[in-house]
Parts: sequence; C-alpha cells; structure tokens
Amino acid sequence: MQLKVQPIDIKVGKYKVVLNTIDAKELGVNEGDRVRIKDHTILTAIVDFTEDMIAPGMVGLYHEVQEQLQKEWTETVEVEPADKPKSARIIRKVMDGHKLERDEVYELVKDIVEENLNDIELAAFLTATYIKDMTEDETEWLTKAMIETGERIEFSTSPIMDKHSIGGVPGNKISLLIVPIVAANGLLIPKTSSRAITGAGGTADLMEILAPVEFTAKQIKEMTEKVGGVIVWGGATNIAPADDKLIRIEYPLSIDPHCQLLASILAKKGAVGAQKVVMDLPTGAGTKLPDVKSARKLARDLISLGERLGMDVDCALTYGASPVGRTVGPALEVIEALKVLETMEGPNSLIEKSAVLAGMLLEMGGAAAKGQGRELALETLKNGKALAKFKEIIEIQGGNPNVTHKDIPVGQFTAELTAPTNGYILEFHNKRIVQIARLAGAPNDKGAGVRIHKKRGESVEEGKPVLTIYAEKEEKLAEAIKNAREDIPIVVEGMLLEKVADITEV
Repeated sequence: MQLKVQPIDIKVGKYKVVLNTIDAKELGVNEGDRVRIKDHTILTAIVDFTEDMIAPGMVGLYHEVQEQLQKEWTETVEVEPADKPKSARIIRKVMDGHKLERDEVYELVKDIVEENLNDIELAAFLTATYIKDMTEDETEWLTKAMIETGERIEFSTSPIMDKHSIGGVPGNKISLLIVPIVAANGLLIPKTSSRAITGAGGTADLMEILAPVEFTAKQIKEMTEKVGGVIVWGGATNIAPADDKLIRIEYPLSIDPHCQLLASILAKKGAVGAQKVVMDLPTGAGTKLPDVKSARKLARDLISLGERLGMDVDCALTYGASPVGRTVGPALEVIEALKVLETMEGPNSLIEKSAVLAGMLLEMGGAAAKGQGRELALETLKNGKALAKFKEIIEIQGGNPNVTHKDIPVGQFTAELTAPTNGYILEFHNKRIVQIARLAGAPNDKGAGVRIHKKRGESVEEGKPVLTIYAEKEEKLAEAIKNAREDIPIVVEGMLLEKVADITEV
C-alpha cells in the first residue's frame, strides 16, 4: 500500500507508526503488529491505530522512524505487513517454562536493543522471568548479551574498580566520597551512575550540581585515565542499552525479576571494563532486602555471576533501615558530602559506610593490605587527598573545582516538622521521608529535600524540629508539609497516634 507521510514529532523510544483504522483493515494488520516501511531504506515498525489523528491514505511516522527514513511531509512510502520477530516466539518459550539456548538469549536481547519488540511482549518476558527465574546459564548469557549489544570501554591498564548499591536507602551519597578516595590511591574507577526513578536523588542527580554528567563512552575512558575516576550518568551512553529498555517496563509493573536484577547490575559493570567490584546491599525494614538471609542469597548470586564473567565481586551487607547521613535531596546531600571531604565533619553513618566500602576496594585493588583498607580510606579523607582528587574529577567533567559546601544553594522555602512529645524516636519510615522530599520537588528541583535532625534512638523534646523540609516552590512546600503532618514519618516513644471516642468513628 502506498501511503503519504505525516511526521509526528514525538519520540517514543522505538520504531512505531500510526495507521488509520481503515488502512490497517485493508492491510490486514492489528494494533501491535509489524509493518515494513519500504523506500530507499527498509524498516520494520510497530503499528498504532487511530480513527481521526491520521487520515486514510496517510501514515504517521514517529520521530525515530522519520530520522531513519529521512522522510518529508509530502513524500510517500510503501507499507506492507511484516512477520513478528523470532524473539517474540522466544518469549513464548520463556512463558511456557522452557529453557533457552545461548543464541536465543542473544537474539532476544538484540531485538530489545533494536526496538523490535513492543511493550506488551517485553512485559510478558519480564513477568515470565519474575514468576520463574532464569537458570544460572541463561542469566550469564543474558548478561553477556547485554554487554555485547552496547558500547564497551576497554582500558589498557588494570585493575579497574567499581562499586554499586542496589538502592532503597535515602541519602546514600557515598559515591561522592568513595570514588575520590579510591582514585586518590592510584586506582581507576569509572563510576557510571543512575538518576532517581522512585528516590529523591540518584548519584548522577547529585553530581550534576557540581559538574556535567553526560558523556560518551570514549570521553569517560579518557577522563578516567587522566584523573583516575569520574562520576557520570550511565544513561547518556550506549552502555548495556537493553537494561534501560527493560527497566522502563519494570517500573509500571513494580517488578524486578531476580535474573534481570543480576544481569542489570553486572552488565553495566562489565561494559565499563570493571574487574574488581564492591556491591553495597542495604538490608533492613523498608529496603529491597528486608532481612540478612535474602541479602546473603543475593550476595552469593552476584559473586557467582561475577566469577562466570571473569569479575571479582565482593558484597557488603549494610544497615539500611535508616537514611545515610542526615540529608535527602540533591543539593542537601551534596553539601553534606562536600563538608565531609573539606572538614571531616559530618554524620558518622556517612563517613563510616564510605570508609568501609572504599576500604574494601582499596584492598581488592592492592592499594591497601588486607584488613587495612578502612584505615587508609579514613586517612585519605583526613589528609585532604580525597578532596584534592574530587576537585580534579569536578574540573575534568567541566565543573568549578573551587566550589565548597557553602556555595551550594538550597530551596528558599522551608518548614519544620516538630516532635509531638518528649521521648525517643522509636520508628523512622524511610519511604515516607523519600515521599516527602519528592513532594517538595526532589530530584528535579535540586534544592528540594529533607534535613533530618533526629534519627532512630535519639531523644527529642516536644516542639523541637525533627525534620526540616526544603522546597524551591512555595506550593510544593505546602503540599509536602501537609502530607508529612497527615502521616507522620516518625514515631516517638509515648506518642498518641489517634484518639477514638465513638464506635462510629472506627
């Protein structure tokens, strides 16, 4: 069928076209089927339907298709039905509970990267692997395929260090300390980080306050070789691109299949050439790993997969039932981390966790003797070498190396949540702290967030502040403090939660 082109200037992340239902019926295709677009280039795209946005005789081309075909408004293309990709049948095999072969896993990942699968097919794959986990062999093949279908960084020296936290803990700003500590001791650590999805600030959101974070794989390699380390956004590269595409589907489903979690973590590490990796596995109430048993299992699986990939992986089970440090939100967290680097003044939870994990990396990389890594990490903080290295990292990424913690602006609008009675804090709900910070505007509003004055086990006085909420916009502050007061994120010893005087109120 010959159809005139109508550009649709919207990016959808995959090759898609829109057909009028009359033309679709004539072609014999249904929504979600594929059509082949033929001109000087041949392209397969997924079909959407419309009754009025695209007129009969026209085909709407989303941005990605236009870019590939380089079509103008008045030009025409040949449109014909196309078969489903082989990987759609591979997904059905997964759904039926059958094991995959190595080449089938690679074919599946290749089609994910090339956008040949629609969202329903990807959701079916993720749901099937969530219900029934992949085997160790399949998970290894999945990880290797994710590495091989994207850009890779190969260093001529070794060892290459890296660290990763599986997340789930507010205020986990430790990479801002760990990377310069490790790099200051002569090791290379190209840290690719994520932005927040459900949190109040990913490492990339924090670092972006100090310097640009979007670089190519080649630039990451060059900068790391010059100064020893970087802290950049992994999403700006084409490193393990299948991972980002799967995460986009996982998020609305609220699932994280075990095999995909393992592959996601180690594919990113393998793609940047990491040889020695420390995994931070926060454990406790409100985290992704509610107990030590589940954390140990994940640790064993990560170590095992690392061995299959030729990667040395050590895991640290860390306390995750309370925020790291006393700040949540990009600017507030950067201030806290910079102050530690500049003065060694700051929360013990931040300093100790950073020193322990950095120490593990220093020992793995041979910069410290066994059992001496933590002490070397602390000394690197105290003697100013970590700060000096962090300034080099900021400068090579295009930031101001002379910035101090006093230079970072925070939200001008503030409100306090005060203790309702005297006593001790018995419970501290991490997820509520994150929710309040996000309502205040974090992570998009860099100055928004929460400062924590009192944590679990600390004494409080009635009327004294427990939290301070920061916002860049007054209306967001009002929403955040209203939410905080309606469902208080802390419980104080002896605190009256609610009074019910009439049975009709229950």
